[in-house]
Amino acid sequence: MRIALIGQPNCGKSTLFNQVAGYKAETGNFSGTTVTFTESKVRVLGDIVEVVDLPGTYTLAGTNPAEREVIKYLTSNNVDVVVNVLDASHLSHGLTMTVELLELEIPIVIALNMMDEADRIGIRVDVEALSEALGVPVIPMIASKGRGIQPLFVKAYEVGRQKTMPKPATYSTDLERHLSVLTHSLKDVESYLNPRALAIKLIEGDEPILAQISEQLPGIASDLQVIDKALRQVRGQSSAWVVTGERSGLAENLVKRVTKQGQRNITFRDKLDDLLLHPFFGYFFLLLILFLFFQAVYSFGGWLETPLMNLFAELEDWLLGLFKAPQAFVPQVLIALIQGVSGGVAIVLPYLVPFLIGLGVLEDIGYLPRVAFLMDALMHKLGLHGKSIVPFILGFGCNVPAIMSTRILEDKRERFISAALSTMVPCAARLAVVFGLVAFYLGPVLALGIYIFDLLVIAVTAKLLSKLVPDESPGLILEMPVYRIPTFKTVTNKAWWRIREFVVEAWPLLIVGSVVLSVMNYLKVSIYLNTLVWPVSWLLGLPKEVGVPLIFGVLRKELSLVMLGQALGSMEFANVLSSEQMITYAVFVVFYIPCLATMLVIRKELGGKMMWQIAGLNTAVALVAALFARGLAVVFF
Repeated sequence: MRIALIGQPNCGKSTLFNQVAGYKAETGNFSGTTVTFTESKVRVLGDIVEVVDLPGTYTLAGTNPAEREVIKYLTSNNVDVVVNVLDASHLSHGLTMTVELLELEIPIVIALNMMDEADRIGIRVDVEALSEALGVPVIPMIASKGRGIQPLFVKAYEVGRQKTMPKPATYSTDLERHLSVLTHSLKDVESYLNPRALAIKLIEGDEPILAQISEQLPGIASDLQVIDKALRQVRGQSSAWVVTGERSGLAENLVKRVTKQGQRNITFRDKLDDLLLHPFFGYFFLLLILFLFFQAVYSFGGWLETPLMNLFAELEDWLLGLFKAPQAFVPQVLIALIQGVSGGVAIVLPYLVPFLIGLGVLEDIGYLPRVAFLMDALMHKLGLHGKSIVPFILGFGCNVPAIMSTRILEDKRERFISAALSTMVPCAARLAVVFGLVAFYLGPVLALGIYIFDLLVIAVTAKLLSKLVPDESPGLILEMPVYRIPTFKTVTNKAWWRIREFVVEAWPLLIVGSVVLSVMNYLKVSIYLNTLVWPVSWLLGLPKEVGVPLIFGVLRKELSLVMLGQALGSMEFANVLSSEQMITYAVFVVFYIPCLATMLVIRKELGGKMMWQIAGLNTAVALVAALFARGLAVVFF
């Protein structure tokens, strides 16, 4: 059996998934797309069932690839039952999509989450009345505290076994009349949607579906024009707005029937936004939080890095002592192997682990959407949509999901600019370079300075791109989630999935790359690669040996640090690089060509031409930014 979780952003859907998923959850893609989902196996009533966490979405309108793939997935034979997660404190928002799900006529169970938050703001929900009105089971729960999870999955298991189909919502008489006629004409059409759901999508003006159906029913477009004209005469709105209004009206009327508003309890969390979202103090607290975050990551990483590096250095000395000719091929390869392992254990993981845990804490607390709110005004001044902040925030974890998230932007110009800029956001892999090179040797304040400098460079680049491709940027409507105390399990699970990507994908590359570089050095091949990159290294005042680490850094950014130590002959960078060179190298790595995985995602999302345009832009920006940083370093160091 397969259970699919669906819900709007910030409803607690992923929290629910993390409570039951365990450490063996896998991330996959819908066939032929870059739209991702996460799945895991869970034991329910003695049987093993698959639980799938679908992308969060506000609607199933199909206006972007994520929504379209979610609809196809839900209506496929692969899903036995859908768990629709709703936020009890914002019930009308979630019920609008519930009405859409009822149209699909698939087994549904409602997970009424955040009951504690609804109680805090004085909302009382009649769960039985809501279940009776919708015709589907409704299970109250508090996912963050693990309450109601077992009854939810037991009920979902039962509904999936019984194949209990809900009845679709009934709309106004005039709309139902048009739907009835259109549904009858679509009864023999081949589609992944049932005839009534298909009719609703066509009336909504779903262009891809209309193109598919027109091949089977050439006259369907003219029929839809007649329906649209009739609805405009009666309602004064297009057919798409009529359908949207009907769903919203049903949701709002249902909320009035099943909820009662009591007295709201004003708590410290309510007053906190007066400070964190203040037009002046909000930015002060943003910088303070970032400083404390960086200081904590640096303190933890620095505390571990020195003794671990000393341990591996002793291991290298011991190993070389076993050979009469330490410079021979075999001992050098073995040393490279140890350096590849030590690069992950002593340089990357000490900073990556606390960074990802801290990022998860800020995300689960609810602070990251507030950062987006604070930055929205700046986005407009730069000529960008407020939604563009979403890829930027994701980029601090990894540029790959940041590029994928640009699909929420409807305009192709916005997608290109947001994708180009999000590749300049220092991801967790580049974090290893900034912390392992700059923070460790020059201090965490300078590392924070590089991040702030990065944001300034992104801002200048955004302004230039917006001038070259001018357009209006509409406003941002952003739902602000409530502050919540993160659970240990949720934060650690989320961090583990990201850390596992490094352990499984990047770390083997570090080790292999380290060995390959050792072989190249032994065979004198690296000289030719360093010569290829020499114009860049010379211009930036860097040692000629940085060429190979920069080339391999395109595969994974962590390689540009670990292989740097091997190329220069020492992992003690203060002995082989000046402060000026450390800063210049770190800034260049932060901006230059995105990693291979990011490049491939850009090609799939935006095309090969834009991929090379972004790569060229990044390299140009990296050179200018690194030269500027070098100039500042010369003055101050």
